[in-house]
Amino acid sequence: MSKYNRTDIKKLRKKRARLKKKLRCRFCPHGCDHSPRPVYVDFKDLRTLRLMLDREGHILSRRRTGSCAKYQRAVRAAVLRARFMGLLPYVPEE
Repeated sequence: MSKYNRTDIKKLRKKRARLKKKLRCRFCPHGCDHSPRPVYVDFKDLRTLRLMLDREGHILSRRRTGSCAKYQRAVRAAVLRARFMGLLPYVPEE
């Protein structure tokens, strides 16, 4: 006889589905304590910057991207610089 019934198994599966893998900062190779100085994100790397934007052109939060605070500030500056240079649009294209 199994020690869990069907409803218990469903509850356990839902609980596991809610548990989310901890995101790591994609810019810190050895963790945030050993990040290089000065912290810099290349504004010409459009592939990486587009991953940090949503469909509407807003910068995604740290919670969604997994970036640490230092690099999130650098990403913001890089996106603003790329927009100013004309590499990224200010508004979404429809």
